[in-house]
Amino acid sequence: MDENASEVKKILNNRKNLKFKLVLESAVIGILVGLIIVCNRILVSKLSYIFNYIYKLSNGSPTKILVLFLGLILLGYFVGCLLKREPMISGSGIPQVEGILIKKIEVNPLRVLIYKFIGGTVALSAGLSVGREGPSVQMGASIAQVFAKLFKRQNLEEQFLLTSGASAGLSAAFNAPLSGVMFALEEVHKNFSPLVLLSAISSSIMADFVCKEFLGLKPALVFSNVQVFPLSYYFALPLLGIVLGISGMIFNKGILKSQMLYGKLKSVPVQVKVIIPFLVTGVVGLSAPILLGGGSNLIESLADGGFTLKLLFIFLLFKFLLTLICFGSGTPGGIFFPLLVLGAIVGNIFGIAFCNFTDLPMLYVVNFIIFGMAGHFASTVKSPITGIILITEMTGSFEHLLALTIVVITAYIVSDVLNCSPIYESLLNNLLNKKNNVKESEQLKGNDRIKTLLEISVCMGSYIEEKKIKEISWPKKCLVVSIKRGDKEIIPKGNTKILNGDYLVVMVNETESGEALEKIKSLASEFNN
Repeated sequence: MDENASEVKKILNNRKNLKFKLVLESAVIGILVGLIIVCNRILVSKLSYIFNYIYKLSNGSPTKILVLFLGLILLGYFVGCLLKREPMISGSGIPQVEGILIKKIEVNPLRVLIYKFIGGTVALSAGLSVGREGPSVQMGASIAQVFAKLFKRQNLEEQFLLTSGASAGLSAAFNAPLSGVMFALEEVHKNFSPLVLLSAISSSIMADFVCKEFLGLKPALVFSNVQVFPLSYYFALPLLGIVLGISGMIFNKGILKSQMLYGKLKSVPVQVKVIIPFLVTGVVGLSAPILLGGGSNLIESLADGGFTLKLLFIFLLFKFLLTLICFGSGTPGGIFFPLLVLGAIVGNIFGIAFCNFTDLPMLYVVNFIIFGMAGHFASTVKSPITGIILITEMTGSFEHLLALTIVVITAYIVSDVLNCSPIYESLLNNLLNKKNNVKESEQLKGNDRIKTLLEISVCMGSYIEEKKIKEISWPKKCLVVSIKRGDKEIIPKGNTKILNGDYLVVMVNETESGEALEKIKSLASEFNN
């Protein structure tokens, strides 16, 4: 009992200046993340130019094509070796970050950072249909984790810093600081804690400042002559939302199916699996280079117009299949940009068809492209607020918030009706179900005396709302050490009543923290009574 009292006193003393410490440390992390992502973006840009030149140069020459594919095989094998040595660099990296936060995954952050940087750079430069945002988020989180371990920060503080690093990663990847903050709150931490908000803002802004200092002030996507969408045609927006809700569901199922198909190749070495998308990308690079990479160039080309409906459907099909082949293999790379590209193509097709059937001028097709990206993101990732802010920041256009909101909410609801689970949640479940995943409880044997802190928000309608501390069946060896209520820090007693909006600070054993977090979150979740 005395030992617990001593631990509680130490914890509360450390929390007194936690807010200010987090802001400063997150700013430092934001600068570090910004520098790393700037290096990554510049390197990918330079190498992509070289690869595109090689694809163009090789076209029509059998000897050069042979050399090209031999080179792609070697690169695929190299990235596969990295993936075999560190399986946690596979795919986007966002599910891995979320797994660390819920204490279901343990990683070596420095090794993840190095391998993800190298593997992601090679994959993106070669033109694989993957995005830079997932690797940026994971690298940002890894930098924060290295920082926390280097300076021996407490577990709860490490979680806040990890979230701020992830926020900085997204901010730096897309020149979108507000989106980085909202993504950290809505998707990564799933918690609107003031501490998360402050630390995420601090890191996100600093990362964005560093990127703008080196890469310029222009938005990630440049659209010219975008007109405000006429109110008299707003009836088209829910229709587009319905289409995007369906397309998002198809995309999610396709991504999970591709992982399942690659997973069935149990006797095939991981290096060979990764070679497959490199070879397919080589074919695309020779025949349709516009489909290479994440797709920012393709989105801007769509805005310029000139593509027929038939060609757009071909782009949609082949970009979809190429993304499944690349991502399903486990190659380091995200799905953010590819899913935005697919949404843009769907929006483009819908816009042309709508303008053909009505008297709406074709110049408004670009609006449908912008709406398509936001709606497809919302139906796939299930983070509607992030989707609205992200597309607004990426395009530099703030006149479409109402229209974007209508499309996003409709797409979100439709995908929900179709039982479409959030893609990163589904990918995390797949990751945790893999046999080579070592659970935290198996990794931390012998650490029963190490204490850690958890912070959980109490939702309206939850089981523990309006209940006293002593009336709740808490997990074993779990102690509520503090309740954050507004600006007040309450030291709880048995008769202390828990209210909606409270933040519970709970002390548990390190070895049981994952299970305890899951149980307490269940008790504090919305409508869980």
